[in-house]
Amino acid sequence: MAGHTNDTDGTVAIYVRLLGEGTTVSRPTQAERIGSDLFKLIATPNYDPEDERWEFPPESIVGAETFERDGKKYLLAVKP
Repeated sequence: MAGHTNDTDGTVAIYVRLLGEGTTVSRPTQAERIGSDLFKLIATPNYDPEDERWEFPPESIVGAETFERDGKKYLLAVKP
């Protein structure tokens, strides 16, 4: 389910586009919901800004939209 809240820590799953990959690609991460459509991105445990350029870096406050792919809904960070 899109934006499913993790009951143990109050975070939601969200995807962030990666820049400079040569094709459109995004990666899953976690975010803290801070408003109805606003989220604060959390770095993944292996986040390395030298290896992976997120469209919106960890700690960014972003707006998200729900998309569907292969019958599954997911949140994608779309704007600061």
